[in-house]
Amino acid sequence: MRRLLTTCPSCGGKMIVSELSCTDCETVVRGKYTGCTFCALSDENLRFLEIYVGVRGNLKEMERETGLGYWTIRGRLDEVIESLRLNVEQQPPDGSPDEKRRAILESVERGDLTIEAAERMLRELISRNTD
Repeated sequence: MRRLLTTCPSCGGKMIVSELSCTDCETVVRGKYTGCTFCALSDENLRFLEIYVGVRGNLKEMERETGLGYWTIRGRLDEVIESLRLNVEQQPPDGSPDEKRRAILESVERGDLTIEAAERMLRELISRNTD
C-alpha cells in the first residue's frame, strides 16, 4: 500500500504535506498539513487493524482469521494502540499476580508483546499489588 512519508528519508525529521493539486482543474492548495493518524502505522500493523475492524473486534474471530493466539493478538493490538498514541490503559492478564507476570513474560518471549509494553504492564501489576 502506498502512503505518505511521515519522516524525512534524509534526516529523519517530521514530514508535512504543503501542497495539494487537483488533477482535473489544476487548483492548488498550499498550507501545512499533517498526515492522518494511521499514516504512521507499519504495513503489518495497518493490515492487522484492518482485520480487527473487519471482524468487529471479536478476538475469537481474529484467532480464526489470522491463526494467531489470544495473547499474540492482545500484544499486537497493544502495539497498534501504542503506535497510534491512544491513551488506553493496558490491562495485565487475568489470574493471580504470579500467573499474570508469567503470561506477560511468555508474551514477550514469543514476540507477542514489546518489552516496553511488558514493562508498563509489570509496573502496573506491582503497583496494584502494593496498594
